[in-house]
Amino acid sequence: MDTKILHVGHSPDPDDAFMFYGLAFDFVKIDDYKIKHVLEDIQSLNIRAMKGELEITAISAHVYPYVEDKYYIMRTGASMGIGYGPIVISKMDLDLNNLKNKKIAHPGDFTTATLLAKIYIDDFIPVAMPFDEIMNAVESGEVDAGIVIHEGQITYEQLGFNKIVDFGELWQKETDLPLPLGLDVVRKDLGLEMAQLISCKLRESIEYGYKNLNDAVNYALKFGRGLDFQLGEKFIKMYVNDLTIDMGKQGEEALKLLFDKAYRKGLIKNPVNVFLV
Repeated sequence: MDTKILHVGHSPDPDDAFMFYGLAFDFVKIDDYKIKHVLEDIQSLNIRAMKGELEITAISAHVYPYVEDKYYIMRTGASMGIGYGPIVISKMDLDLNNLKNKKIAHPGDFTTATLLAKIYIDDFIPVAMPFDEIMNAVESGEVDAGIVIHEGQITYEQLGFNKIVDFGELWQKETDLPLPLGLDVVRKDLGLEMAQLISCKLRESIEYGYKNLNDAVNYALKFGRGLDFQLGEKFIKMYVNDLTIDMGKQGEEALKLLFDKAYRKGLIKNPVNVFLV
C-alpha cells in the first residue's frame, strides 16, 4: 500500500518550528498520513502557494488574495502581532513622515511587512532582499532604512539601530485589533472535511508544544539564528499566542480589515472573502 504524504511548508524560524513540533515528531498524527516538512523562507513559500504546490503551507497574509482560489485559511496557525509587528529601522534619525524617496529594504514583494509599508509610507523606493540581509544593508548605508521581521524585531536595538515605526503598534492604535502577518492554509482540493481535520491537528500540535515547553523551545531554537533560550521563548510567545491557537472573531475581523485597506489603496485587485476552517 502506498504511503499517503502531506507536504507541509513552513519557515525555518522558531515560531513556525514550535507550532509544528508535535507534528514533526509524530506526537500528533493526521490519520495515517506521513508528514513531509518543506522548510523555506516565507517569500519562497508564497511563490509556491501561488502555484498550489504544497497541501499545507505557511504564507504571508498579503499573499492570500492571490491564492484564494486554491487554499482555505485555517483558523489555527496564524501569526498575529498584538501591538507589535514588523519594524522599520535605520541608522539615521528618521520618522514616518520623512521616508519619501528613501530606499527601504524589505523582505519580499508578497510579505505582509511590505504590504504594510505600502499602506503606511508614501512614495518610498522599495529594495527587495532576503530578510536576514536587511540589517547589514542598513548598516552599510546601501539603503536608508529596512523592515525587520522574525528575531530582528527583538534584537535590532541592542545592535545599534533606531526604530522609525513598529507597524504593529501603529495598526493597534488605529484599529484596536491584532495585526495579521502570517497564515497557515490548506489546499481546497483535499476537501472541506479534511481541511477542518488538519486545522484541528495543527491546534493539537501547538497545544502539545506548550505542554512540553522546554523540549519544544529547544527544538525551535535550532532555527533561532543566535537566540538564547530566554529570547527564543519570548519570540515564540509573541507569535504563537492565543490567536494562533484560534484567531476567533477578532482575528477574522483584523484579516478582513487588512484586505479591505489593501484593496481600497489599490494594492490588491479584488475584495477578499475571508472563510476560516
